[in-house]
Amino acid sequence: MDGFFRLGMVGLHKDLLQPGDQCIGGGYYRFDYVSNQIILDRESFDFGKPKWHLLEALKVPSSYKGMRLVYKYDDKLLDDFNVSEELRIAYYD
Repeated sequence: MDGFFRLGMVGLHKDLLQPGDQCIGGGYYRFDYVSNQIILDRESFDFGKPKWHLLEALKVPSSYKGMRLVYKYDDKLLDDFNVSEELRIAYYD
């Protein structure tokens, strides 16, 4: 399955969906310009943590090209998920 990566300042993640979309999780983000990363963490109130295992590819806006995407789990049991290395990234305008 391919998924679209969307960022936005919304109250609920459902507000980022377009008609016909299905969400497989969400969370919060911050930009780390020193390490050139978008750091993702926590979970969506309405959809829970991202279910990365359901995706083979991720479509990312081209404005983030060159930045590494990393999801940091909030527990000490799971290692960070390097989205950029684990999924095929396709950039779009």
